Amino acid sequence: MTDCLFCRMVAGEIPADVVHETDRTLAFRDINPQAPTHVLVVPKEHHPTVAALAHADPDLLGAVVRAASAVAVQEGLATEDGVEPGYRVVTNTGPAAGQTVLHLHLHVLGGRDLRWPPG
Repeated sequence: MTDCLFCRMVAGEIPADVVHETDRTLAFRDINPQAPTHVLVVPKEHHPTVAALAHADPDLLGAVVRAASAVAVQEGLATEDGVEPGYRVVTNTGPAAGQTVLHLHLHVLGGRDLRWPPG
């Protein structure tokens, strides 16, 4: 999609601070971080929401989650077994939930104590 910000990042038309990439996913630092570590993980194919991707390509959804896990380990938020010290993975679906870019993206957040419930 030519008007999608994340599709343009995937295509290399808009620069991104890339921290992890696979053949199907791209992970880059958020330009408005909400934690010391705030990385967005996107599928390289355009899918507007997690539900849309789950229906269209469950294997790709799994690849996005695996990429988020790899980012957490790479950024020192988790050990290889995915535990200590801890991190949060968030996806917003729809405008009422705060989704501003209609291209599925997982937020990987960490590096500080993350309280519950979120704001």
